[in-house]
Amino acid sequence: MQNDHNLTERADAYARNVSPYFNIEDKQEKYKADKLFKRLRRKVGHAIGDYGMIEENDKILVCMSGGKDSYFLLDVLLSLKRSAPINFTIIPVHIDSGFPNAPEYMLEDHLKNVGLPYYIIQRPVYELCKEKVGEGIPYCSMCSRLRRGYLYSFAREIGANKLALGHHKDDCLATFFLNLFYSGIMKAMPPILRNDKDDLTVIRPLIYCREKDIVSISKIKEYPVLPKGLCGWGEDQQRANMNKMIRSWDKQFPKRADIVFKAIKNVVPSHLLDKELFDFSKISNGPKVK
Repeated sequence: MQNDHNLTERADAYARNVSPYFNIEDKQEKYKADKLFKRLRRKVGHAIGDYGMIEENDKILVCMSGGKDSYFLLDVLLSLKRSAPINFTIIPVHIDSGFPNAPEYMLEDHLKNVGLPYYIIQRPVYELCKEKVGEGIPYCSMCSRLRRGYLYSFAREIGANKLALGHHKDDCLATFFLNLFYSGIMKAMPPILRNDKDDLTVIRPLIYCREKDIVSISKIKEYPVLPKGLCGWGEDQQRANMNKMIRSWDKQFPKRADIVFKAIKNVVPSHLLDKELFDFSKISNGPKVK
């Protein structure tokens, strides 16, 4: 792959060695790690192509939460950028939410090493959650909405037209089952969507990647993952239960999660009961139902 002249020299050097191949001494383990990275990179490329996530001259704000998924997202987008047939810009952005004892320096040190221009913006997410959310109620929902709103606002400030989030296949499945079991809605995470104001596009390039594979990459690369539960609540319990269910399938029914994900991509409206998706009143007039 040729050097990308739109990257800084440091970022280009980082992107050339982004595979975990360069983090391992053992030859056999090197091969396995590089094979896994290339498989995931290929999946990300397919997802981007399938849903038209990235286009010429896009300015993409990469949302860096400090979790393993956001680190891998940045790495794989950098790797793809070096060989992509189109030009696009990626800008890592992290929101310092004001959680007590949060080691934000870990993420900033990593971003300095990557070599891309980046932003760490301070916003009063924690203070607002404490002020607005009732006692004994988790902050998860409000925290998510606040951070998303601040990211949208900052994207407009810097002229970005897209935001890349690190949600993967397991996140999509967990959301699907949360909506199914608790809301009676068949709805998952879309790979690409427009915000309510219709001025920004949100993309999820990792939507075809399994979490367990990203965990493997994260361990090899030794990403400086920020600790969870700094707000005092930890992971949302209902979502944690969905993730636990999906992980249990991996042990008992290894292909089940992928089959359910395939089903989300292959919907037959005429064989469900949603009158908004299919006009059952005209079925006797044809054409043949498929």
